[in-house]
Amino acid sequence: MTPRTAYALIATDLDGTLLRGDDTVSARTRSALARAVASGARHLVVTGRPAPRVRPLLRILGGRGLAVCGQGAQVYDAGADRLLWSVTLDRELAENALGKIEAEVGEVYAAVDQDGVEGLTLIEPGYRMPHPNLPSVRVRHRDELWREPISKVLLRHPELSDDELAAAAREAVGSLATVTMSGPGTVELQPYGVTKATGLDRAARLLGVTPARTLAFGDMPNDIPMFAWAARGVAMANAHAELRAVADEVTLSNEEDGIAVVLERLFPQGTLQQARQ
Repeated sequence: MTPRTAYALIATDLDGTLLRGDDTVSARTRSALARAVASGARHLVVTGRPAPRVRPLLRILGGRGLAVCGQGAQVYDAGADRLLWSVTLDRELAENALGKIEAEVGEVYAAVDQDGVEGLTLIEPGYRMPHPNLPSVRVRHRDELWREPISKVLLRHPELSDDELAAAAREAVGSLATVTMSGPGTVELQPYGVTKATGLDRAARLLGVTPARTLAFGDMPNDIPMFAWAARGVAMANAHAELRAVADEVTLSNEEDGIAVVLERLFPQGTLQQARQ
């Protein structure tokens, strides 16, 4: 009888985790994921990127299933190219939260991800995209950021570190929004109570998979709720200290095929179809 592996769902962050610095996935990691999928597991991308910025990557990965986008605010069906679920951040509330943050730390620079599969990333004067290769539209004035429904606000400060800005933002906004830090230069405001775990839970229910059968990979503090939800959380060697502190395991970096190292151990050559629950 073929032995069952423990995991029916593999949840991976993108930036700093599945993706290398040049936004590619190594051949070794692709092969390890393919072996896991052939063994009966599902691969689910769980990312802070909004659906429109994830679509091209899913096509490269050959994915036609679900993805959790926008820090858990969107569940995207890649095959149908539509959102199965999304929650937006109230724009008046977001503007108020931004004002509270600036009252504490001085001027910040902001951007927003619009809701929907064709939503744009709008950036105000002074904001610099942490990923220059991601498409964005520069607006002339902050008021233009609020012209369409949004899933989140992205913040940068000219002097404070990401950790300092995230801490100050949490203190300032309270229950107006959830504050996350998802990568270098990426502090975000999203709907209060929404995290990667809420989106992952929705997607897993649609797939019929439980937390007990889920393995998660990540690199930043925004992955902490996902690790708490999943049975096992694996941090990359390049992960933020806060995530490494709560991880069940630390693997090699995203540049060194850290995901593949773990999957090759859990899904060895010859492992066949396993039951899902």
